[in-house]
Amino acid sequence: MPLHTPEYKKFLEILVRARVEKNVSQIELSRRLGKTQQFVSRCEVGERRLDVIEFYEWCEALGVDGQSMFGSLGAWLRTSKLEQLS
Repeated sequence: MPLHTPEYKKFLEILVRARVEKNVSQIELSRRLGKTQQFVSRCEVGERRLDVIEFYEWCEALGVDGQSMFGSLGAWLRTSKLEQLS
């Protein structure tokens, strides 16, 4: 069984895209989170999974709406599932 599902990989893509779109470096995000840059990097590449509390802290640190981020993932999941059924 793979460590990360395609769904989790999509979640990571959404996280990274949000950071890049906000023009925030990993170092700056780590400073805002009170974590190390290594923590941010490990999360973004999937070596460390984020829990829901950490996810919302991440969103807050970037100034993005966590519900919208989950909405983006949900929309992708619905589309992905419909494509699988076709």
